[in-house]
Amino acid sequence: MTTTVMPARPDPSAHAADHGARDPDWLAPDWSLPADIPAIDAFMTTRAGGVSAGGYASLNLGRAVGDDPAAVAENRARVARAIGAAPVFLKQVHGTTVLRLHAAHAAPDADPPPADASISTDPSLACAVMVADCLPVLFAAPGAVGAAHAGWRGLAGGVLDHTVSALSEVTGTDPSRLHAWMGPCIGPTAFEVGADVLAAFEVAPLHGDQPLFRFQPNEAGEPRWRADLAGLARRRLQQLGLSATAISGGHWCTVSEPSRFFSFRHERVDGQPSGRMAAVIRLR
Repeated sequence: MTTTVMPARPDPSAHAADHGARDPDWLAPDWSLPADIPAIDAFMTTRAGGVSAGGYASLNLGRAVGDDPAAVAENRARVARAIGAAPVFLKQVHGTTVLRLHAAHAAPDADPPPADASISTDPSLACAVMVADCLPVLFAAPGAVGAAHAGWRGLAGGVLDHTVSALSEVTGTDPSRLHAWMGPCIGPTAFEVGADVLAAFEVAPLHGDQPLFRFQPNEAGEPRWRADLAGLARRRLQQLGLSATAISGGHWCTVSEPSRFFSFRHERVDGQPSGRMAAVIRLR
C-alpha cells in the first residue's frame, strides 16, 4: 500500500511575530466592509521596504527579472511577516485561470499551475498577485478573499469574471455582496494602445474618443488611443454585479511615479531594470 504524505499546513504563528510590520509607504484598501465579511488583512507593496539594490531597489518581489535571489527571498519573507500568513505567488501568464489555494500551494517545493488569480478560504494562506503596470484587484467576500492580475489581455479575456464567479460559488453569495479594491497600474495618460486592444474589448476603432479610450495619434500620425485600464476594470466589475460603492482604488499611475512604483513600460523607456510589486490579501 502506498502512503501519500501531504505537505504540512502553513502555520500562521510562523509569521505572527512580526505581523503588521509593514512599510508606511505601502497602500491599504480604503473599503468599508459590512458585518458579514470578517476581518481581512490586505495591502499593496511599493518600491519601499526591501533589500534589493540598483534598479530593483528596494522591495522587488519578482524572481525572474534578474535580481539577486537572496534579496528576493528576503523581500518575500518581509511580505509574509507583514501579512501574517503564507502568501502564494502565482505563475502569471496574462490568462484567466483562477486557483483556489490549498496548503500544498504554500509548500517550499510547490509548482502550482499557471494562473492569474487566486481565492482563499484559509486564514493561513494569502492570495498574492505581482504587477508592474498591470492592474491588481483584491476581493473581499463573506468567508473568502481573492486577488486578480488584470492586464488588458486578462481583463478582456475575463479574469475578473472568473474570479467573481469563483468567489460567488465558494461562498454561496451573490456578486453584489463582494467588495473590490484596485491598486496602482499604468494610468490613462500613459497607456498608449492600438486598434487591437480596442477590438479585444469589442470597441470599434473609430478615429475619435471612445468611452474609456481617448484618441491620440502618435508622432507618425498613426491611430493610437490612451486606455483607462482601471476604468475598464471598474466598468466590468459593475457589469458583473458589484455595487459601484463596493469598488474603490485604481487612481495611482505606475508610470508617472517611478520613484514609488515599479513600471515595466518605464523600464523599457529608460533601459533600467525594474522589479515587481504585489497586492496581498488574507482572511484573519
